[in-house]
Amino acid sequence: MKTPDLSDARSHHRMIAVLTALVAVLVLTGIGVYGLITGPPTSNEPGSDEGPGPGPVVTVPSDPAPTAPPRLPVVRPSADPETFAGNVVTALFSWDTASGFMPLDYTSVVLEVGDPSGAEQAGLAADIATYLPTREAWIELRQYATTQHLTIDNVYVPDAWADAVAQAQPGQLAKGTIAYTIEGTRHREGLWNDETVTSEHPVTFTVFLVCAPTYDTCHLLRLSQLDKPLH
Repeated sequence: MKTPDLSDARSHHRMIAVLTALVAVLVLTGIGVYGLITGPPTSNEPGSDEGPGPGPVVTVPSDPAPTAPPRLPVVRPSADPETFAGNVVTALFSWDTASGFMPLDYTSVVLEVGDPSGAEQAGLAADIATYLPTREAWIELRQYATTQHLTIDNVYVPDAWADAVAQAQPGQLAKGTIAYTIEGTRHREGLWNDETVTSEHPVTFTVFLVCAPTYDTCHLLRLSQLDKPLH
Protein backbone atom coordinates (compact mmCIF):
# COMPACT_ATOMS: atom_id res chain seq x y z
CA MET A 1 0.00 0.00 0.00
CA LYS A 2 1.39 3.38 -1.09
CA THR A 3 1.80 6.06 1.58
CA PRO A 4 0.42 9.53 0.53
CA ASP A 5 3.13 12.06 -0.23
CA LEU A 6 3.26 14.91 2.30
CA SER A 7 4.08 17.42 -0.43
CA ASP A 8 0.84 16.57 -2.24
CA ALA A 9 -1.18 17.19 0.93
CA ARG A 10 0.43 20.58 1.44
CA SER A 11 -0.32 21.53 -2.18
CA HIS A 12 -3.94 20.52 -1.73
CA HIS A 13 -4.30 22.69 1.37
CA ARG A 14 -2.71 25.70 -0.39
CA MET A 15 -5.13 25.37 -3.29
CA ILE A 16 -8.12 25.34 -0.95
CA ALA A 17 -6.80 28.50 0.81
CA VAL A 18 -6.29 30.32 -2.49
CA LEU A 19 -9.78 29.42 -3.71
CA THR A 20 -11.29 30.60 -0.44
CA ALA A 21 -9.48 33.94 -0.72
CA LEU A 22 -10.64 34.40 -4.31
CA VAL A 23 -14.26 33.79 -3.33
CA ALA A 24 -13.98 36.39 -0.55
CA VAL A 25 -12.51 38.95 -2.93
CA LEU A 26 -15.26 38.34 -5.46
CA VAL A 27 -17.93 38.77 -2.78
CA LEU A 28 -16.46 42.03 -1.54
CA THR A 29 -16.06 43.32 -5.08
CA GLY A 30 -19.69 42.52 -5.83
CA ILE A 31 -20.83 44.42 -2.75
CA GLY A 32 -18.72 47.41 -3.76
CA VAL A 33 -20.10 47.51 -7.30
CA TYR A 34 -23.64 47.20 -5.98
CA GLY A 35 -23.01 50.16 -3.69
CA LEU A 36 -21.71 52.28 -6.54
CA ILE A 37 -24.80 51.47 -8.62
CA THR A 38 -27.43 52.02 -5.92
CA GLY A 39 -25.74 54.90 -4.09
CA PRO A 40 -26.19 55.72 -0.39
CA PRO A 41 -29.45 54.81 1.34
CA THR A 42 -32.24 57.37 1.23
CA SER A 43 -35.23 58.06 3.44
CA ASN A 44 -37.43 56.13 0.99
CA GLU A 45 -35.55 52.92 1.65
CA PRO A 46 -36.94 50.64 4.36
CA GLY A 47 -34.97 50.65 7.56
CA SER A 48 -33.43 54.10 6.99
CA ASP A 49 -33.24 56.08 10.22
CA GLU A 50 -32.02 59.28 8.56
CA GLY A 51 -34.38 62.15 7.83
CA PRO A 52 -34.98 63.42 4.31
CA GLY A 53 -31.84 64.82 2.75
CA PRO A 54 -31.65 68.28 1.24
CA GLY A 55 -33.34 68.61 -2.12
CA PRO A 56 -31.75 70.09 -5.22
CA VAL A 57 -31.10 73.83 -5.10
CA VAL A 58 -32.75 75.61 -8.00
CA THR A 59 -31.69 79.20 -8.63
CA VAL A 60 -34.09 81.30 -10.67
CA PRO A 61 -32.42 84.44 -12.01
CA SER A 62 -34.37 87.52 -11.03
CA ASP A 63 -35.28 89.99 -13.72
CA PRO A 64 -33.36 93.27 -13.49
CA ALA A 65 -35.37 96.22 -12.24
CA PRO A 66 -36.89 98.05 -15.20
CA THR A 67 -35.36 101.42 -15.90
CA ALA A 68 -37.57 104.32 -16.82
CA PRO A 69 -37.04 105.62 -20.35
CA PRO A 70 -35.43 109.06 -20.56
CA ARG A 71 -37.87 111.95 -20.64
CA LEU A 72 -37.68 115.56 -21.61
CA PRO A 73 -38.23 118.16 -18.91
CA VAL A 74 -41.65 119.77 -18.63
CA VAL A 75 -42.48 123.41 -17.91
CA ARG A 76 -45.20 123.36 -15.28
CA PRO A 77 -47.95 125.88 -16.00
CA SER A 78 -48.75 128.52 -13.42
CA ALA A 79 -50.75 131.72 -13.21
CA ASP A 80 -48.24 133.13 -10.71
CA PRO A 81 -45.53 135.03 -12.63
CA GLU A 82 -42.65 134.36 -10.25
CA THR A 83 -43.48 130.65 -9.95
CA PHE A 84 -43.78 130.32 -13.72
CA ALA A 85 -40.45 132.10 -14.25
CA GLY A 86 -38.78 129.53 -11.98
CA ASN A 87 -40.48 126.66 -13.83
CA VAL A 88 -39.29 127.97 -17.19
CA VAL A 89 -35.63 128.36 -16.26
CA THR A 90 -35.52 125.02 -14.44
CA ALA A 91 -36.60 123.28 -17.66
CA LEU A 92 -34.38 125.49 -19.82
CA PHE A 93 -31.20 124.48 -17.99
CA SER A 94 -32.10 120.80 -17.48
CA TRP A 95 -30.63 118.50 -20.13
CA ASP A 96 -28.82 115.19 -20.50
CA THR A 97 -26.66 114.45 -23.53
CA ALA A 98 -26.94 110.68 -22.90
CA SER A 99 -30.74 110.73 -23.06
CA GLY A 100 -30.87 110.27 -26.81
CA PHE A 101 -32.48 113.68 -27.32
CA MET A 102 -30.90 116.57 -29.19
CA PRO A 103 -30.86 120.34 -28.49
CA LEU A 104 -33.89 120.91 -30.73
CA ASP A 105 -35.90 118.52 -28.57
CA TYR A 106 -35.13 120.60 -25.49
CA THR A 107 -35.87 123.79 -27.42
CA SER A 108 -39.36 122.51 -28.27
CA VAL A 109 -40.11 122.02 -24.56
CA VAL A 110 -39.66 125.74 -23.85
CA LEU A 111 -41.34 126.86 -27.08
CA GLU A 112 -44.51 125.02 -26.01
CA VAL A 113 -45.10 127.63 -23.30
CA GLY A 114 -44.38 130.58 -25.60
CA ASP A 115 -46.87 133.34 -26.41
CA PRO A 116 -49.88 131.66 -28.09
CA SER A 117 -50.17 134.60 -30.51
CA GLY A 118 -46.88 133.48 -32.10
CA ALA A 119 -45.66 137.05 -32.42
CA GLU A 120 -42.46 136.33 -30.46
CA GLN A 121 -42.02 132.66 -31.37
CA ALA A 122 -39.17 133.13 -33.88
CA GLY A 123 -37.29 135.47 -31.56
CA LEU A 124 -37.82 133.13 -28.60
CA ALA A 125 -36.45 130.17 -30.56
CA ALA A 126 -33.32 132.19 -31.33
CA ASP A 127 -32.99 133.15 -27.65
CA ILE A 128 -33.24 129.53 -26.48
CA ALA A 129 -30.59 128.42 -28.97
CA THR A 130 -28.02 130.63 -27.24
CA TYR A 131 -28.66 128.81 -23.94
CA LEU A 132 -28.12 125.30 -25.34
CA PRO A 133 -24.97 123.71 -26.80
CA THR A 134 -24.75 123.57 -30.57
CA ARG A 135 -25.34 120.21 -32.24
CA GLU A 136 -21.59 119.70 -32.69
CA ALA A 137 -20.85 120.59 -29.06
CA TRP A 138 -23.71 118.32 -27.93
CA ILE A 139 -22.21 115.32 -29.75
CA GLU A 140 -18.85 116.05 -28.15
CA LEU A 141 -20.39 116.36 -24.68
CA ARG A 142 -22.29 113.11 -25.21
CA GLN A 143 -18.97 111.22 -25.12
CA TYR A 144 -18.72 112.24 -21.47
CA ALA A 145 -22.42 111.69 -20.61
CA THR A 146 -22.68 115.36 -19.65
CA THR A 147 -25.76 116.56 -17.77
CA GLN A 148 -26.80 120.01 -16.59
CA HIS A 149 -29.22 121.58 -14.14
CA LEU A 150 -29.75 124.97 -12.49
CA THR A 151 -29.96 126.02 -8.87
CA ILE A 152 -31.96 129.25 -8.50
CA ASP A 153 -30.50 131.63 -5.94
CA ASN A 154 -32.60 134.75 -6.46
CA VAL A 155 -35.61 135.92 -8.48
CA TYR A 156 -36.66 139.57 -8.65
CA VAL A 157 -38.31 142.20 -10.84
CA PRO A 158 -35.46 144.45 -12.04
CA ASP A 159 -35.68 148.19 -11.45
CA ALA A 160 -35.05 148.76 -15.15
CA TRP A 161 -38.37 147.08 -15.94
CA ALA A 162 -40.35 149.95 -14.42
CA ASP A 163 -38.52 152.36 -16.73
CA ALA A 164 -39.23 150.11 -19.73
CA VAL A 165 -42.97 150.05 -18.93
CA ALA A 166 -43.05 153.83 -18.50
CA GLN A 167 -41.35 154.37 -21.86
CA ALA A 168 -43.47 151.86 -23.79
CA GLN A 169 -45.96 153.18 -26.34
CA PRO A 170 -49.66 152.55 -25.70
CA GLY A 171 -50.50 148.97 -26.70
CA GLN A 172 -46.85 148.06 -27.13
CA LEU A 173 -46.88 145.77 -24.08
CA ALA A 174 -49.78 143.40 -23.49
CA LYS A 175 -51.45 143.67 -20.10
CA GLY A 176 -49.80 141.37 -17.58
CA THR A 177 -46.37 141.58 -19.21
CA ILE A 178 -43.59 141.39 -16.63
CA ALA A 179 -39.85 140.68 -16.39
CA TYR A 180 -37.92 138.66 -13.82
CA THR A 181 -34.17 138.56 -13.44
CA ILE A 182 -32.80 135.19 -12.35
CA GLU A 183 -29.57 134.68 -10.45
CA GLY A 184 -28.45 131.08 -10.14
CA THR A 185 -25.73 128.48 -10.44
CA ARG A 186 -25.37 126.21 -13.45
CA HIS A 187 -24.20 122.71 -12.54
CA ARG A 188 -22.65 120.29 -15.01
CA GLU A 189 -21.60 116.70 -14.42
CA GLY A 190 -19.89 114.16 -16.68
CA LEU A 191 -17.51 111.20 -16.82
CA TRP A 192 -13.81 111.52 -17.52
CA ASN A 193 -11.76 108.30 -17.49
CA ASP A 194 -14.65 106.61 -15.64
CA GLU A 195 -14.54 109.26 -12.91
CA THR A 196 -17.29 111.79 -12.21
CA VAL A 197 -16.29 115.38 -12.90
CA THR A 198 -18.44 118.35 -11.90
CA SER A 199 -18.35 122.08 -12.51
CA GLU A 200 -20.33 125.08 -11.28
CA HIS A 201 -20.80 128.45 -12.93
CA PRO A 202 -22.86 131.46 -11.77
CA VAL A 203 -25.37 132.72 -14.33
CA THR A 204 -27.82 135.61 -14.49
CA PHE A 205 -30.41 136.57 -17.10
CA THR A 206 -33.91 137.99 -17.49
CA VAL A 207 -37.12 136.29 -18.64
CA PHE A 208 -40.05 138.24 -20.08
CA LEU A 209 -43.53 136.85 -19.43
CA VAL A 210 -47.14 137.67 -20.18
CA CYS A 211 -49.76 136.58 -17.64
CA ALA A 212 -53.25 137.68 -16.51
CA PRO A 213 -55.34 139.47 -17.55
CA THR A 214 -54.17 138.69 -21.10
CA TYR A 215 -54.02 134.93 -20.42
CA ASP A 216 -55.32 132.71 -17.65
CA THR A 217 -51.87 131.17 -17.26
CA CYS A 218 -48.46 132.69 -17.88
CA HIS A 219 -46.50 132.33 -21.12
CA LEU A 220 -42.89 133.05 -22.06
CA LEU A 221 -42.18 135.95 -24.41
CA ARG A 222 -38.40 136.32 -24.65
CA LEU A 223 -35.08 135.72 -22.88
CA SER A 224 -32.26 138.19 -22.42
CA GLN A 225 -28.74 137.28 -23.42
CA LEU A 226 -27.09 135.00 -20.89
CA ASP A 227 -25.22 136.99 -18.23
CA LYS A 228 -26.66 140.25 -19.62
CA PRO A 229 -29.80 140.76 -17.52
CA LEU A 230 -31.87 143.78 -16.66
CA HIS A 231 -30.94 145.25 -13.28
